[in-house]
Amino acid sequence: MSKDAKTQEQERLAFLARITESEASHLALTTERLFGTIAKIREDLVVQWVADIDTAERLDAFVARFARLQDTVGDKLVPALLRYVGENTGPAADNLSKAEKFGWIYSAQEWAVIRKLRNQMIHDYIEDPEILADALEAGRAFTPQLIEMAGILANETRNRLSS
Repeated sequence: MSKDAKTQEQERLAFLARITESEASHLALTTERLFGTIAKIREDLVVQWVADIDTAERLDAFVARFARLQDTVGDKLVPALLRYVGENTGPAADNLSKAEKFGWIYSAQEWAVIRKLRNQMIHDYIEDPEILADALEAGRAFTPQLIEMAGILANETRNRLSS
């Protein structure tokens, strides 16, 4: 690899680490603003949220930020970091299994659940408030792990770049 290509790869990784941290911070803030102290997300509550423009915007922000962080980490940062450490990359499931072996994520299987939730929240929420309520409840439950794994990967990236 040429020096220019190596520098570009390092700059891309540093950028992805910064973006990951920013997205994680925004997701944490939106999660708190949307859910606050709500004990359980119910269908009737989701119907109210969707009807109120300000809360609907927070709901959209949560869904978008959850999806964006999951996409950035799973589809961009993990493969880029794997390539940087000399690993071959392949399908997302293989990349996530390698990330799990390195200790960068808790579980590739859990990541697949997060991905499914992401898709469910994005595609199903307008049609069925019950599905959205269930997906939001699960998404809220997975948000701390998603944010923590994003932090682990961002830190790993910085550590690899500084050594």
